[in-house]
Amino acid sequence: MKRALISDIHANWEALKVVLDDIRAHGIKEIFCLGDIVGYGPNPCQCLDEIIAKSKITILGNHDQATLFDPDGFNPVALRAVYWTRQQLEEGPGTPAVRNRRWDFLGELHRTHTEGDYLFVHGSPREPTNEYIFPEDIYNQRKMDAQFGRIQKYCFQGHTHLPGIFTSDYRFVPPEDCNYTYRLPDEKTLVNVGSVGQPRDGDNRACYTILEDGVVTFRRLDYPVEETRRKIYEIPELDNMLGDRLLAGR
Repeated sequence: MKRALISDIHANWEALKVVLDDIRAHGIKEIFCLGDIVGYGPNPCQCLDEIIAKSKITILGNHDQATLFDPDGFNPVALRAVYWTRQQLEEGPGTPAVRNRRWDFLGELHRTHTEGDYLFVHGSPREPTNEYIFPEDIYNQRKMDAQFGRIQKYCFQGHTHLPGIFTSDYRFVPPEDCNYTYRLPDEKTLVNVGSVGQPRDGDNRACYTILEDGVVTFRRLDYPVEETRRKIYEIPELDNMLGDRLLAGR
């Protein structure tokens, strides 16, 4: 089974469109979305509609959750984006039935999905929605042992916007160090699939992952980032830094 694993779209329509085109070009029929469809970006309704139509499995992200409920622990920039996103879902394009469908879709999302040896979450195995696992956490063996202790074999996640592989012997392998292709070993492994709409690893290209026959392939794709940046600049409720960071990939 060939699957596309996408995460952290963050209402970036230009990046999502390029990724979906690439997925289609690879003949991939199944898309798993690991959360944060909305938040930060200028096209929450358009991105939601596309994920509703195209994704087979979608996991609840922390920004998706914050749009539904009271945000917790968000900085002022993220908080303003959450409130603006909520307003777009309430008043945005479409009939009342279409707007209700978006809310219903978010409200029905699960925090985890399991298929055999594969666990899919947004954040971490220990706290599926909100916990971050950063590359430097390989030096925190207690934390990593707690994560590996909660998975059967493999876990796929997003949330940090930093793609790469966490091995059970406390190593982090970024995509460029494995030539963007990694065969899953016969041992517990965590895979961060990267971010479609707001990469933070210094590479501003959209990122997603293909999973096929135990092989993980990271895809990096150019998209018209200046168009997304322009849209953000035109929305007073979205801080300009949200557009600037897209250029830097930070």
